[in-house]
Amino acid sequence: MNSTATDVESIKQVVATIEHAQQNELVEEFVDLFRADAIWTTGGGKRLFGRDEIAAFTRQVLPGGMTGLAVTLEVVHVLFIRDDVAAVKVRQVYVSTDGRPSESEGEGTPLFVMSKEDGRWRLVACQNTGVLDQNPH
Repeated sequence: MNSTATDVESIKQVVATIEHAQQNELVEEFVDLFRADAIWTTGGGKRLFGRDEIAAFTRQVLPGGMTGLAVTLEVVHVLFIRDDVAAVKVRQVYVSTDGRPSESEGEGTPLFVMSKEDGRWRLVACQNTGVLDQNPH
């Protein structure tokens, strides 16, 4: 495989853009990261097919959805399936705007499958999963 440190940094930038878009409730910035035929499964298990469905859902939940919250996203592992396809494991932590861990949202462990198209990494198939046991052994 010919994946490079530059690819990893580009993938991390996509994840940073997701964080920025969520924290600032920027629907279009978030939606622009997806391929047109992308699949997204929300933390609540709602399955969304295609950028249009993802956009419609995001327009309903994101504005006002971050009131009193901030989210951090950290890339914890990148597995290159091919040079232009990567599975990206992310640690997602919600905190209140005063920095305390959010009791209602807690932590998530999303998986983002991304593809590199025309030199740009895009979200293709994503699963947002909450962590039930906040103190795993």
